[in-house]
Amino acid sequence: MPRNPTPTNADIRKVALEAGVSIATVSRVLNNPQRVSAATRERVLEAAARLGYRPNPLGQRLRKGRAETVGVVIPAPQGRFADSFFLELLAGLGEGLSEVGLDLLVTTSPPGPQELSCYQRLVESKRVDGLVLARTRRLDERIVYLLKRKIPFVAHGRSDLIDEPFPYLDIDGEQGFHKATQHLLNLGHRDIAFIGAPHELNFAQHRLKGYQRALAEAGLPLRAEWVLEGDLSEESGYQLTQALLGLPQPPTALLCANDLMALGALRALRERGLKAGREVSVIGYDDILLAHYTDPPLSTLHQPFHAMGRRLVEMLLARLGGAPAEELQEIWVPELILRGSDGPPQS
Repeated sequence: MPRNPTPTNADIRKVALEAGVSIATVSRVLNNPQRVSAATRERVLEAAARLGYRPNPLGQRLRKGRAETVGVVIPAPQGRFADSFFLELLAGLGEGLSEVGLDLLVTTSPPGPQELSCYQRLVESKRVDGLVLARTRRLDERIVYLLKRKIPFVAHGRSDLIDEPFPYLDIDGEQGFHKATQHLLNLGHRDIAFIGAPHELNFAQHRLKGYQRALAEAGLPLRAEWVLEGDLSEESGYQLTQALLGLPQPPTALLCANDLMALGALRALRERGLKAGREVSVIGYDDILLAHYTDPPLSTLHQPFHAMGRRLVEMLLARLGGAPAEELQEIWVPELILRGSDGPPQS
């Protein structure tokens, strides 16, 4: 028997559009009306009434329920905080949540079975009402678990081998590395190596594809000895760059799947007396704060982590307000930031 088609299908995004305010403002009206001016509050409530909006039960639970907390589990391989860009992402998440009266619970876990157990504990204990997933994998058991349990979540990244739709915000790593590789080709480089991320991570495949596609378009072969896999740490970037520089025909340019490995590459070049941007070009990915202060400053692909954190909050609230997962899937384009670590190859 079909459900009663009463006007409850308007979601929080439509109310925001109708009232001419942000999703966060609508959430404040519903959650903490005293924090909103009377005029704005009246405009939002009138828009909600016109649309027949009733908060989704999941949304009500988040705003009025037991926890009023959103959780995020940060991957911490080998017991270390995985990457400094998480700090900027967390700042955006925390800022966005605080504006709607919600708290952010942050914990860390090594990737693998322990990480899934951490999610299960958070869900079973009802300590959080929604989750933000970081660093997605091609077949991500965390996503499978949360979909099965019908737990509200949004992911920072896609998961290519999961068919059921889920909300995500991702950066187009393929386009980014295609752009970076084309830039090096335009400078005259033909010997370009790639230091990638662990293959099980979803973004690793996309970033590698961008590099491969640019080489193929230029009619250049893909040399297996110039495509290496790191663990996203500075040390792995250092060790793999040393290996590349020790080849009979070393590359003239290095593309690194993140800035930390690019920092390791810069250290390896310094130890060999090579100048980044002159003898060997290096381009990273993320644009972490340290990228501004290396010698030379690191050329990289920029991800707006703070803005992404805020947008993930808006998407989670929209999901809880009734928006379908298919309408909460966004891919942003990274910006190539050229500083001092890239240049034409030596003749």
